[in-house]
Amino acid sequence: MGQVPKKNRKILSPLDKNPEDLDRDRPYYQIEKQEEESNGEALIEHLSDLRKQLIKSLVVFVLFLILVFTTMNLWFPYVTKGNELVVFGPFQIIKFYTSICVTIALGLSLPFFVHFIWQFVKPGLKSNEIRFLGLYSPAMFLLFIMGVAFGYFVVNPLSYHFLMNFGAMNFDVIVSAQEYVHFLIMTTVPLGLLFELPIIAMFLASIGVLTSETMKKVRKWAYLVIAILSALITPPDFISQLMVLIPMALLYEVSIYIVRKMEARQESPQQAEAVSTE
Repeated sequence: MGQVPKKNRKILSPLDKNPEDLDRDRPYYQIEKQEEESNGEALIEHLSDLRKQLIKSLVVFVLFLILVFTTMNLWFPYVTKGNELVVFGPFQIIKFYTSICVTIALGLSLPFFVHFIWQFVKPGLKSNEIRFLGLYSPAMFLLFIMGVAFGYFVVNPLSYHFLMNFGAMNFDVIVSAQEYVHFLIMTTVPLGLLFELPIIAMFLASIGVLTSETMKKVRKWAYLVIAILSALITPPDFISQLMVLIPMALLYEVSIYIVRKMEARQESPQQAEAVSTE
């Protein structure tokens, strides 16, 4: 009496159990092994995706390098700008052509590199980060081009002629091709990177790290850092450093203005919401 008949007993199979109950029934080392395997598979998938993006970037760079090398006679006068250059042996010829071709190929490949990196990191970003990068990536590339153009058309020729005339007062100046291309790269590419200052300020403000008031308080120290960077990336003459310092200071002030506008735009919905709740 009190026993359930066999025909009325509910027979449970492993399929009828809750997955959480099954995990509790399994030994701990099996659960840990399964988690490690899933994490390992995810890591392998990420590494495989990264390898694909790197391979595509390398292919694009090689194609541009071949294009730049085969059209050398077309763009070479824009590099030398009519300046008389000398080479000291065959190895310097190879170094000169290699360095200038690689630099130009990297510059042309830059938009594609950014796109490939974007495709890799996009799945792991938050919605606001995706929106920010999607909106301001073209502006980042445009500012980089503006910085390089400013160095090529303004900083490089003025500083080059100033140093040549200054040296000609006491020396017979002979410029090697390798030294010239190094001077050209140092007066163009770093300026393209420095012109990204407004975008960097906007990104830091969007994640709450930077405010316009903070930028105003540290303005003097920021100008000091800009002056040091200008001295490091330009030739050791006052004219070149001043020509870099002035636009960088203007970009810093523009960054403060942009960040203040962003803060005002973020505060207006919050104020409207506060008024509506009252």
